Amino acid sequence: MSVAVHNRPGPIRQLMAMVYDFLLLLSALLFAAIIPVALNGGEAITPGNVFFLLYLLSVCFLFYGWFWTHGGQTLGMRAWKIKLISLTTPSISWKQTAIRFSLGVISWLCLGLGFWWQWLSKDKQSWYNQVAKTSLIFVKE
Repeated sequence: MSVAVHNRPGPIRQLMAMVYDFLLLLSALLFAAIIPVALNGGEAITPGNVFFLLYLLSVCFLFYGWFWTHGGQTLGMRAWKIKLISLTTPSISWKQTAIRFSLGVISWLCLGLGFWWQWLSKDKQSWYNQVAKTSLIFVKE
């Protein structure tokens, strides 16, 4: 399945959906942090605790993964009329989600180069969408 370039959401639309989702994710992370703090006797988690960081990363993965595998849209993507589609299967798989999430983290650690790549490459796809065989489309509903 090939996605036409004119169906792609623009950079501002994508960034605004990311900001929206970041705010929702931040509240989910704050709520999720209650569990380890409670298990730690109400004391703060020590800075740099690898297990806590992995736990929060897992919460992030489950947050995005659930939305992507259940309709292809996070709440921010829905608000900004963006949908994630699979180029190989009828719906997004957990394997595609894991690839997309992992490479998305790496992409943003490289100052967003993997994200901005979509406006530089000939196939108009970000790093994480290329490897995961997914694409973003603008939904005109």
